Amino acid sequence: MKDYLTLRLPTELARALTRWARTRDVPKSAIVREAVARYLAPTAPPEGHTRRVTGRELAARWATMPHLTPREAQDLAADVAAAREALPPMHVAWE
Repeated sequence: MKDYLTLRLPTELARALTRWARTRDVPKSAIVREAVARYLAPTAPPEGHTRRVTGRELAARWATMPHLTPREAQDLAADVAAAREALPPMHVAWE
């Protein structure tokens, strides 16, 4: 089943599309289909490349994250301290 779409483009963009299609002897609809498919295709960042986060973006993310109340933070600190005390002493193999 085909879906039909009417696309309205600014004059200069429509002319550029027409020229591109003529020089390559390709239908304009094929060019638009490929462009939309590329635009919507999920892209992964190049391997080994991580995008840097700006301070403003980090602040916005931080604002949406859940935070402990002061009481919850105290309880967590007490639980961590109690868990450390409950651990058996470490035996070092070379002693």
